[in-house]
Formats: sequence, structure tokens, C-alpha cells
Amino acid sequence: MSTTEARNVLVTGGNRGIGLAIARAFADAGDNVVITYRSGEPPEGLQGVTCEVTDSASVDAAFTAAEEIFGGPVEVLVANAGITRDTLLMRMSDDEFDSVIDTNLAGAFRCARRAATGMIRKRRGRIVLISSVVGLYGSPGQANYAASKSGLVGLARSISRELGGRGITANVVAPGFIDTEMTAVLPDEQKKAYLANIPAGRFATPEEVASVVRFVASDDAAYITGAVIPVDGGLGMGH
Repeated sequence: MSTTEARNVLVTGGNRGIGLAIARAFADAGDNVVITYRSGEPPEGLQGVTCEVTDSASVDAAFTAAEEIFGGPVEVLVANAGITRDTLLMRMSDDEFDSVIDTNLAGAFRCARRAATGMIRKRRGRIVLISSVVGLYGSPGQANYAASKSGLVGLARSISRELGGRGITANVVAPGFIDTEMTAVLPDEQKKAYLANIPAGRFATPEEVASVVRFVASDDAAYITGAVIPVDGGLGMGH
């Protein structure tokens, strides 16, 4: 995956799970990486800034702080921050729906909007939005989450049409079931049920998602924009 020089990479929600794997993959490749987090401390070996993606002022402050660390604008944005508030449709409250949309979809919008300013000036940039197979496939009890993750597709494709002529790409990476702390504690029977629907017969590692994100952010993917790239072992094929 060729790149001519180290880029300035910001990964939202990069303090754990898939976001952390993505941040480390860019850092290991020699890029300058800053992650955002809401509380605690940034992971060892990574620089971080606090950010609440539901607040535009907080997003702006986080980008400003990252730009000071980088000494320049963000060139690669990975919008990964997200939450779940799972419950069945008839029991889902307005707050449970709104909070997930505000974080997962509107949060990505706020970050992309702020990143675009520096990217337009440089006439290049990469925006990668982390969705989910659930956004394309659907899932009982996740109407809010699925709606937020499918909305990222329209967001990325609209950004592609607006900014594609300025050397900026916007793509969606849609992971399926990933081998994380959350899946590790599932009962064996539940794991078997999930695995039975995955043609690859296994969960993905966070690093497998990270490698795809790195590819779509690379020079080799300069002509890929508005795409939805599944990393789901075939679970959502055709969706």
C-alpha cells in the first residue's frame, strides 16, 4: 500500500477495540496518529485528544488540538466512534434512538465536516467511515444502530460527489462479527449460532478490519470513493 510520505491520521474512538487496531496499524506504517477518546487516558504509545462527537464545539477543539500536535491539518479521518443502545422496536425510547443516531451518524458528519476544511486546502484527503454489517443486513433489537450505520453510506457517497474533484475520497468499511472482548464473553451456544451464518466460519480479528481501512486510505485506493467494503466473512453478501 504505497504512500509517498507520513500522513496525519485522526481516528475517533481509537482507544479500544477496532479503533485501537486501526490507530496502531497506521502508526506501525509510519503515519502520524492521534486518537480521540471520551475519558481516561490514551493507549500506550499513542497520542490522544478528548472529544465528544455529539458536540460540534468539542469536535472543533479536538481537531484544533490534533492539528497542533501534527503541525498541520488532518489528512486521513477514520470516523469510528460509536455506541449501541439495543432493545426491541416497541420498547425503544426516543432517547435510545436519538442518542445512537447523534453519536454514530451525526458524530461522523461533524468530524467529516471539520476534516474537510483542511483537506480542501491541501486538495487531498481520505475519509473512512466505520459502519457495520448490521447497517446493510439489519438485526432484531438494533433499529437505531442499523439506521445510524446505514446512514453512513449516504453520507460517504454525498461527500464523494461534493469533494471528489478535490482529491478527497470518502468510503465506508462495514465490519461483521469481530473477535473482541465483547464477543469473547458470549455464551458458546450464541457464538455457534452466529458462526453458522458466516460463510468464512470464524470471527474476524480487529487487525483484519484495520488492514482494509489502511488500504482505502492509501495512494493505491485513490480511485475508490463512495464504496462500501464489507469485512464480514460473507455474512452480508448481496446487501
